[in-house]
Amino acid sequence: MKADRLLLLTPLRKALERLEKLDPGLLTTNFPEIDWKGAMGFRDVIAHQYFDLDAELVMLICKDALPGVLSAIRSLEEQAMEAT
Repeated sequence: MKADRLLLLTPLRKALERLEKLDPGLLTTNFPEIDWKGAMGFRDVIAHQYFDLDAELVMLICKDALPGVLSAIRSLEEQAMEAT
């Protein structure tokens, strides 16, 4: 993954925290199969351990975990659109 694309993941933590603040338990209740704490912590790894990142591990996370997170966010977005 190119560095510029990797940095696009850094806002993820704040976005997920905002969702949880608006509706506590929203993420874990609706999508218990997703490691939300890990998803939020991934931003810290990218931002603070940038030069020590294991490229293979980052690719594995992006390949295996990120699609589920994105799918959950899209589902929440659809629910919000239907509610308005």
